[in-house]
Parts: sequence; structure tokens; C-alpha cells
Amino acid sequence: MNPFPTICSILAEILDLDPADITPETYVIRTLKAESIDLLEIGVAMQHKLGIAVDDDLLFLKNVRIVLNRAARDNIEALSALKAEYPYLSEPRLHEILDGLSAGPVLQVRDLVAYAEAATPAPAGN
Repeated sequence: MNPFPTICSILAEILDLDPADITPETYVIRTLKAESIDLLEIGVAMQHKLGIAVDDDLLFLKNVRIVLNRAARDNIEALSALKAEYPYLSEPRLHEILDGLSAGPVLQVRDLVAYAEAATPAPAGN
């Protein structure tokens, strides 16, 4: 199952956008202007519509800078630290994240898709 159409629909509904304007490379916060309350709604909607367990910190890459600061403090390579924290993201994507940090929030729609593809089903009753 390809979760992109469902995620695109969720984003369009919550952010009042045309789904045709959303691509896998679209930045969720930088371009779509999602705010923290929107992220909460997106996470809940993904959990219900895709039937997956959602960890907001992992889904929305909330701790990227914390992970990188800890890695620098502990003399661990940045890429290795990100791989350990976000195993569902590809190495090329992790390189892009490292390269794009200075431009602002790095979360893209394709990161939500990768998370959904790797996520475990939500516990019954949710």
C-alpha cells in the first residue's frame, strides 16, 4: 500500500490546500506552513486513516537538532546518529536533511510517507 495519497489527502484537508499542490518533496512546515496544532491533527489522522502507531517526535523529526547536538557532544558522526534515531529514512535523505538544516525545518511529505511505510499497526481499539 502506498500511503502517499492518504497522507496528501490528510494534509490538504487539515491545511486547506489543493492536494495537487502537494508533492513528496514539499516541505510540511516551510512550504505548507503547518503549525504545531496542525502536526498534532496530522498525526492523529495518520493513526486513524492508516491504522499505524504514531510517535510524534519520530514522525515529525522533532529532535533532529537535539540528536545532532548530542552526537557532537559525544563525538559521534552526525549521519550515524540520525540513522539510529530515524531508521526509516534512507541515507540519501539523511544527507539532504543535514545539508538543509540551515534553511529551516527539514520535514518533507516523503518523510511522513517513509514513516507510514515502516510503522507498526496501531493497537486494536485506537
